[in-house]
Amino acid sequence: MHLDMDAFYVNVHLLDHPADGGVPLVVGGQPEQRGVVSSASYEARKLGIHSAMSTAVARRLCPTLKIVPVNWERVRACSRQIMGVLRPYGPVEQMSVDEAYVDLSAWAEPEAVAAKVKTAVKTQTHLPCSVGLATSKLVAKVASDHDKPEGFTIVPPGTEAAFLAPLPTRALWGIGPKTAEKLARQGIHTCGDLAAADTAVLRPLLGNQAAAIKDRAAGIDGRPVQAEHGPPKSISQEWTFNSDVDDAAVLGDRLHKMCHDVAEMMQKHRLTAYTVNVKFRWADFTTYTRQRSVSVSFDDEATLFELAHALWDEHWPRDKKLRLLGVAVSKLEEAQARQLGFDF
Repeated sequence: MHLDMDAFYVNVHLLDHPADGGVPLVVGGQPEQRGVVSSASYEARKLGIHSAMSTAVARRLCPTLKIVPVNWERVRACSRQIMGVLRPYGPVEQMSVDEAYVDLSAWAEPEAVAAKVKTAVKTQTHLPCSVGLATSKLVAKVASDHDKPEGFTIVPPGTEAAFLAPLPTRALWGIGPKTAEKLARQGIHTCGDLAAADTAVLRPLLGNQAAAIKDRAAGIDGRPVQAEHGPPKSISQEWTFNSDVDDAAVLGDRLHKMCHDVAEMMQKHRLTAYTVNVKFRWADFTTYTRQRSVSVSFDDEATLFELAHALWDEHWPRDKKLRLLGVAVSKLEEAQARQLGFDF
């Protein structure tokens, strides 16, 4: 089963602000602060507004659009509640704050259980969701998006290929806009077209993924639900400034704050790092990263800031204004004991 919450950030906001219901509404940053839409109400979507759109563009499409910030504390609390509802029914693989797979293979009647789960989520959280049920994760995810909002789509065993056949190739995981355009130029528009295509024809378009993507188009996906993920491969923080910045004090202060947050996350997950990355983005969107590794792992703010500040100071041209600054740690391992900072 794949569960996907409907307009999650918007509906979390409406829990505490019901008067905002029924109007074009987005959750995201303000237009004058280079904000981006995180979630749009269905009223806003009817006007062409969607997630990842600039809120400035969204406001032009709807001058009366209401824009509210993300309440992260509330979002995370609701997410924890949702996952708590799911866990009694089977292994849960959480994909994001508002999306998860549940393995219902232990149940004799998974269709009835999926319906029960959907009702339980709405009853206990007061948040709407859509559910897809199928024999694979790929098809279940496509099914959950098939009849939004509050959809419930079951794809019986043996009907996976027929269910996917009329859908556009973009419905498949791994096919983005550019790949879909390449396929379309060869007359491959739907999943059915893709499933029927010769692998030799697909290979120049899809490379060594041709056979795997052809299988996906037929609904073949053997990935199991993985209830427990390993430790993260990296932890990062980024900050996009309201206006381009070349003030060293402002940039240094922001870098310090991000290092504090990253170090806090490392300690929370009991991880240490060997590599620091600093990300730069200029006003013209040119982006690059620089990194440095050390022989002794660390998890403290002071060491992280020393390394990150040295990278930033060395690679930031003083005549360049920054649009975005980021810091990340990688090559992580489980901490054996609290690490002490050291001098460079």
